[in-house]
Amino acid sequence: MTFKTLTTAAAFASLASGAFANDTTTVQAFYDLLSNPGSQEHIAAFQEATSDGWVSVGDYSGATKSREAFLGQMGGFGQLIPDLDWDIQTMHQDGNFVTVRSRATGTPIGPLFGVDGQGRSFDIMTIDIHEIEDGVITQTWHVEDWAGALQQLSGK
Repeated sequence: MTFKTLTTAAAFASLASGAFANDTTTVQAFYDLLSNPGSQEHIAAFQEATSDGWVSVGDYSGATKSREAFLGQMGGFGQLIPDLDWDIQTMHQDGNFVTVRSRATGTPIGPLFGVDGQGRSFDIMTIDIHEIEDGVITQTWHVEDWAGALQQLSGK
């Protein structure tokens, strides 16, 4: 057997054995936190699933949010949107990257980004790309349709 044949066989054996299954399980911890932002159990699982230097990238400014800042934001969201639910619609892994299309729903009990929804709910699509290294998420790029959420909350 050639080296190329052995390498290819080893790669297929890794795929068949579920070598990437842990990465999708790791990413699932991220969404479990989003749907349960006040849960100490889910906070601990999120911290275990992310590196100490994990960053959230949400726009083109180059600004990032640390894990601690993200957890603070999620705690605020949990208080503002007690029924927040982040439902994974599809998850796809390609090498060290896991891409997720999800649906976020909730009913804020106060103004969200300055809009008082007066009891209305939102239902938006989100897209995230998680980079995995050594079994943990090192950074996450994300896009959420918050403009659509605000439109739904304003009743327009």
